[in-house]
Amino acid sequence: MLISAAGSSFTQTSGGDVQIKDLQWETSQGGSMSGLLFVPEGVSAEEPAPGIVVSHGMFNNREMQEANYVELSRRGYVVLSMDMYSHGWSEPVSDIQTLTTGMYQAVTELSGIDYVDSERIGITGHSLGGMSSNVAVMIDNQMETDLISAVLINSTDAEYIDPETQEFANVYGSRDVGVIAPQYDEFFFGDVDAEGNPTPARDYIEHGNAQSFLHFGEEPGDGLRNPGEFYAEEVDGEEALRIIHNPAITHPWAHFSHQATDSTIKFFEEALGAPNPIPSEQQTWQWKAAFNALGLIGFGIFVVSLTLVLLRSSFFSSLRVAEPVRIRQTDRTGKIWLWGTLSAAAIFASVSYIPILTSVDSFTMGSGGWAQSSPYGIGMWAAANGLFTLLLLSLFYVFYMRRRGTSLAERGLTLSLGNAGKSVLLTVAVVASSFATVFLADYFFKTDFRLWTLAVKAFPSDIVWTALFPTLPLLLIFFVAASIATNAINFVWIGASEKHREWVNTTVLALFSVLPVVAVLLVQYIGFFSTGFLPFPDANMPTVWLFTFLVILPVSTVISRKIYRETNNPYLPGLINGLLVTLIASSNTLTWA
Repeated sequence: MLISAAGSSFTQTSGGDVQIKDLQWETSQGGSMSGLLFVPEGVSAEEPAPGIVVSHGMFNNREMQEANYVELSRRGYVVLSMDMYSHGWSEPVSDIQTLTTGMYQAVTELSGIDYVDSERIGITGHSLGGMSSNVAVMIDNQMETDLISAVLINSTDAEYIDPETQEFANVYGSRDVGVIAPQYDEFFFGDVDAEGNPTPARDYIEHGNAQSFLHFGEEPGDGLRNPGEFYAEEVDGEEALRIIHNPAITHPWAHFSHQATDSTIKFFEEALGAPNPIPSEQQTWQWKAAFNALGLIGFGIFVVSLTLVLLRSSFFSSLRVAEPVRIRQTDRTGKIWLWGTLSAAAIFASVSYIPILTSVDSFTMGSGGWAQSSPYGIGMWAAANGLFTLLLLSLFYVFYMRRRGTSLAERGLTLSLGNAGKSVLLTVAVVASSFATVFLADYFFKTDFRLWTLAVKAFPSDIVWTALFPTLPLLLIFFVAASIATNAINFVWIGASEKHREWVNTTVLALFSVLPVVAVLLVQYIGFFSTGFLPFPDANMPTVWLFTFLVILPVSTVISRKIYRETNNPYLPGLINGLLVTLIASSNTLTWA
């Protein structure tokens, strides 16, 4: 983790040539916003540099813009990577309308810095950040003096229509504007053809919205303009640029993509000029991502290692067994039960995900119900699967294990009151200490541990209280049930040689834990890539949330097994995994006031 933090810091500061400042400021609306400010060496009031605000999308945070702030700051731009309202360290608000005004608040903050050239300010945002960029332009249009010179909208539709006339219009004026339109965007860039039929995002460039944008708000006619080319026209006495980049990537991939980053660099170099020109294909942010991923691996190792160390302390020693629990043999009937329950649980999890996530308030546009809708939705699915798993395990025990003389105590399913209390205390100690390393990395290096959409990061204290209910109880149901299944019931010899039987068992269980996630993703994306339309369009956001669980579920299975072998206590790893995932989920989402 130390190597991760140091390496990540070295990369994002361009070897020390960029200073990072952690900002917290009061907006004109009376709210508090946060952001990371990247200040290249040599900028000053006498030699101001262009400034760029970069924004993450919905359910993310400022660190998700690492590719942009690393590459833009090393090219000499002053970059402010903002936390939108209701995200990260910024103050929660109660509705989407207020939330999207945060981009303009960041622009005004950046424009007031004396080493920023206020006549060369650009903005770019991914997804909801792109929507916020459109809102910022609308606000800027109402001001006496425009602050925004260049706009790059990533994975969000531009504004094509005048709201009053309902006809194509150039709402961006003389600003330079670009769009990054992924061909496989799950949310945006649908249009209609000449017959009024819906068209997929991959055909976006061929139809009216894209072409009107490239024609500066005019009816496109027959002269189609191409993606990847800058088009210039004089608007209000100034030359303005338009461009659409159309990479063959998905919506969430657009903030973790060499192609999208290349497009971002080229756009701002053309629109604002680059104080320190570097070819756009020469990118170093991938090193930061690699160091971050190394820290994520270290974090998982630390959780297990710290647990095992604390189990050797005098206070927690009663939770530890004298010899590691060994895999058990089972007969043919037992193997049938094993494979049957694993298959039934995987099928239930696969078929229940979309119905549950689309029937509960897991994707809300304002406060009401729970402060964090996405962890609540995932938690409801997790709890349903946890309860179904407990039902299967009960049948397994009653109709197979108990008849063969297996007791609950033998499998670690009975705990004394004292050991139950110590399990809770050890859980809190391990999770708090593990996250302390994250806060140290944030304090000393301004880094965290992450890979694409999965992040273990520092967070404000309010998140702890928000996470306690309902997310924590819902996730605990699942992770405790999963630990009981993995360890107390399914820790059996399944046919490998005695030398390898345990790791084979662990591998099989880890694969079955993630199989439902893989199944849902395959159903959605095979259909999407082949037809251009999602088979379940109402589940576009819940589908994107599943990518983090490709890592979380198998890793939590391995963590669970490592701890159980030393304790014969399936509840302890279930509690640890449940609390860890709750804090990870609750610190990487949107929180309504």
